[in-house]
Amino acid sequence: MSISVLILTKNEQQDLPDCLKSVAWCDDVHLFDSFSTDRTVEIAKAAGCVITQRKFDNWSAHQNWGLANIPFKYAWVLYIDADERVSAELKEAALAAGQDGAPESAFRLRRRDFFSDGTWLKHAQISPFYLRLFRPSKMRYERLVNPVSIVDGLIGEVGGYLDHFPFSKGVGFWLERHLKYADLEAMTILENRRNQTPFSLWLAFNANDFTQRRFHQKEFFYRMPFRPLVKFCYMFFLRLGFLDGRAGVTYCYLQSIYEYFIVLKQREVDYGRK
Repeated sequence: MSISVLILTKNEQQDLPDCLKSVAWCDDVHLFDSFSTDRTVEIAKAAGCVITQRKFDNWSAHQNWGLANIPFKYAWVLYIDADERVSAELKEAALAAGQDGAPESAFRLRRRDFFSDGTWLKHAQISPFYLRLFRPSKMRYERLVNPVSIVDGLIGEVGGYLDHFPFSKGVGFWLERHLKYADLEAMTILENRRNQTPFSLWLAFNANDFTQRRFHQKEFFYRMPFRPLVKFCYMFFLRLGFLDGRAGVTYCYLQSIYEYFIVLKQREVDYGRK
């Protein structure tokens, strides 16, 4: 064994049992909990998990604190959420890759998102690749929500799938959660504009520094008119989301609604500054 597992939770008594089953092979599972009020911690303790609790403030600060303070047994950490499941293929690939002598600092893995009816959103899913297997000392996060992974060192790739069930609690819960995400996205946009240089279209596509290029690309998208419609067209037509059937079409609509949430929250933030 060479890998620890980290699971972030807040009131995840519904999804946690199946998540824990998918990592039962690991003898160092850590639950990083934001003071759940349901049976989440009880379930984790019964499964032998190590429990660490901290009040959630924002995604990057929370994740960075966890990586710096949780006493992992092994040099490599596989980070997952309670609504995710580690496939048998991913387990084998991760164990083979996460060795002490490996030159990499992190590995990229592929995630499969599923709709509530069990449909794999193969085409509609915006990004299937995530940096979830890493050396904690070589990883940090940026942004208040939907954080960006910043790796110090080489990045590899592992096979297998991390299966994700974002609609396990229903579409209503998904919308409620993304309304909260929209608040943090609007705050992030304001924070970036306050701390960064003025927007440059040239830097959005030509900057050598990845972080700088990402900032200007996001600013380009945030300044785009009819952003929710643009996002829908991108997912539906360019990414061929319609090939995922009814589930894919619904997911494209939901993502455009989420983008409109962000637009509305941006307006509220801008109005509050005047």
